Amino acid sequence: MALESTVVTHGLPRPQNLELARRLEEVVREAGAVPATVAVLAGEIRVGLTPAGLERLASGAADKASLWNLAALVAGKRDAGTTVATTLYAAHSAGIKVFATGGIGGVHDAPFDESADLVALGRYPLLTVCAGPKSILDAAATTERLETLGVPVVGYRSQHLAGFVVPETDIPLPARVETPEEAAAVLRSQEALGLSAGVIISNPVSAGLSREEFDGWLSRARQAAASKHVRGRDTTPYLLAALAELSEGDTLKVNLRLLEENARLAARIALAYSAAMPPSAAGVAP
Repeated sequence: MALESTVVTHGLPRPQNLELARRLEEVVREAGAVPATVAVLAGEIRVGLTPAGLERLASGAADKASLWNLAALVAGKRDAGTTVATTLYAAHSAGIKVFATGGIGGVHDAPFDESADLVALGRYPLLTVCAGPKSILDAAATTERLETLGVPVVGYRSQHLAGFVVPETDIPLPARVETPEEAAAVLRSQEALGLSAGVIISNPVSAGLSREEFDGWLSRARQAAASKHVRGRDTTPYLLAALAELSEGDTLKVNLRLLEENARLAARIALAYSAAMPPSAAGVAP
């Protein structure tokens, strides 16, 4: 199963970023699956990294690879962490069916500002385990956009969309599953129907922040971003860093928790998916 790498290159400072990368791979192995962390190293797209590759990626010199700049980074032989969109592309190319991330990108409050993750989720037929859209996004608009793109959003033991560091939003979901086997069955049905979009499993974090508490911090973070004229691709990392500071690290603690929980669940879904396949088709080694 696939893991993205911008959380390593842009999510945490050194050496915590390397510790996180190793821990997420360990969580996947403990659950019985094979982790494939996706990244760009020296212009090559890697699906699965060696320990040396992980260390290089976490060194602090990597760019961020989304689909709009991937070709230029490859041509320039650059190192880069992969976003959800680029990880989906690379994992699909390698035949991987299940992917775990923290929160997906989506619709921002600024006009016309939408993440490339949304189109990729509608284009590449993987099952993505996440804790919903990142909490800085417009969750309702993101859900509507996913519906337009034909992406099923299924709650894991919940009837409401997960809210990233907030366990749940008030947005109802049309379907839920209770077990990894039921989640894998949704992906198999999506494939059997010939539908090209991926599947999202919305996995609420086990212990998160209250909506009221988070909204107060988010309002202050947005005010600071506006006063400093932060725009475009710089908005998300700025807001996440500001939220970590305002919450005295609480948002970061919840983020780390949900990353582990999503990786563990995705590994179990990957195993359930593989168990239902004929031996000749079950799994592609990274």
